[in-house]
Amino acid sequence: MASPLRISRLISRSFSSTSFFSRGGNGYLGSRHCKYSTAAAIEEPIKPAVQVEHTQLLIDGKFVDAASGKTFPTLDPRTGEVIAHVAEGHSEDVDRAVAAARKAFDHGPWPKMAAYERQRILLRAADLIEKHNDEIAALETWDNGKPYEQSAKIEIPMLVRLIRYYAGWADKIHGLTVPADGPYHVQTLHEPIGVAGQIIPWNFPLLMFAWKVGPALACGNTIVLKTAEQTPLSALYVAKLFHEAGLPLGVLNVVSGFGPTAGAALASHMEVDKLAFTGSTDTGKVVLELAAKSNLKPVTLELGGKSPFIVCEDADIDQAVELAHFALFFNQGQCCCAGSRTFVHESVYDEFVEKAKARALKRVVGDPFKGGIEQGPQIDSEQFEKILRYIRTGVESGATLETGGDRFGNKGFYIQPTVFSNVKDGMLIAKDEIFGPVQSILKFKDLGEVVQRANNTRYGLAAGVFTQNIDTANILTRALRVGTVWINCFDTFDAAIPFGGYKMSGQGREKGEYSLKNYLQVKAVVNPLKNPAWL
Repeated sequence: MASPLRISRLISRSFSSTSFFSRGGNGYLGSRHCKYSTAAAIEEPIKPAVQVEHTQLLIDGKFVDAASGKTFPTLDPRTGEVIAHVAEGHSEDVDRAVAAARKAFDHGPWPKMAAYERQRILLRAADLIEKHNDEIAALETWDNGKPYEQSAKIEIPMLVRLIRYYAGWADKIHGLTVPADGPYHVQTLHEPIGVAGQIIPWNFPLLMFAWKVGPALACGNTIVLKTAEQTPLSALYVAKLFHEAGLPLGVLNVVSGFGPTAGAALASHMEVDKLAFTGSTDTGKVVLELAAKSNLKPVTLELGGKSPFIVCEDADIDQAVELAHFALFFNQGQCCCAGSRTFVHESVYDEFVEKAKARALKRVVGDPFKGGIEQGPQIDSEQFEKILRYIRTGVESGATLETGGDRFGNKGFYIQPTVFSNVKDGMLIAKDEIFGPVQSILKFKDLGEVVQRANNTRYGLAAGVFTQNIDTANILTRALRVGTVWINCFDTFDAAIPFGGYKMSGQGREKGEYSLKNYLQVKAVVNPLKNPAWL
């Protein structure tokens, strides 16, 4: 896997293709905003070069129908048409999956296996994922709508890197010998926690799969994973590859279904020892309550964000515009840590706004399977309509709509890249997590002011700082109440870098060494010593 710097460069290369726009559009906001070609959205969608092979639940190493026999459709965001019908798991199916995971943990070989052998299985799984990179990327794009180049060149290689990273940790997890006051031998054991319930979101299905499955398996746990109902296909495919790599039966179970049924059953299950959830803050509260009311299982939460991206007066404006554009519009704006509040110093504000508008107008929107596309459709009609409602509130509250503001084309869930200027802190577009391609640009005067305003949110997931002054960077780094601060970069992810939030952006950390603690119990063992030669 590439270093963080190489990842950033790869992202830049992948999404800097020449625009191919023609004039047109039919938005309610007027012709001056509608410079986006609808041709790419109207053309017959490109047929993905992959077959949907797995649509059942994966329980105890076998693909099986839901106990009820029910299925639900998973849709192509490019058209809203059905890709496949997937088994709809309910509480009975969660019970079956948990029973398989419990049996595999209590009586199976996985936690008893030498850590080196677990490592080898994980490495074989990574090799198989790498071998099937293109098919997996096609499934991810088809089900999710993100550009195929993003899936194939960035996300699936990152998935492989994450699994290899955690494979490397498998035989390096150990406790300590602890000195005590008196004739005792004291040691700590780091033990697998047991059956882990994991609930992943739709915006980065396989990366979130890796963030959760990787450390849990490395520590010797078994898993019941619930996929997002919008994007069930890729996790089923990849989980099958883990079994082909030699993962014992029952160690990794995958249940597709809906949050109020399958998700709630998993969160409240008395035989689940640990829960990990990525999603919205409001849903995270429900998950935490269900976990507490059942068996008080520990919960890791990676939730929403409204991340500030701060452009200081000494910034290189052209570079800052490009980075701020990427920070917001990457993955159709469907990113929990998106730089969705762009704070720009008043001395460079007007220049920045004009260049940000020009960059948005050059953004290439269309079928994500087409080469050179930067932005595909939003995930579904619900998210599509929600984003458009937020855009309307921005206009109604007095923000200046610089460009965009309407749907793109007349089919599927595409939205024009949208830029607002003269945004005030109290506006909904500056407070709420929109989760879409909507950039809000705010003006600030000095560091003290921008720190106060940036921190004045219930969220605390990430922040970006763009400055050439090391003192300014240091001041902001320590003052911002967030889990990650990117200096002159953004969305620089690496397997070893921990990720998580302050405040209502979650609890606990994922990725890196810190994530292992989520899946381990610490046991102290105290043994008296008789006539010790030394203490």
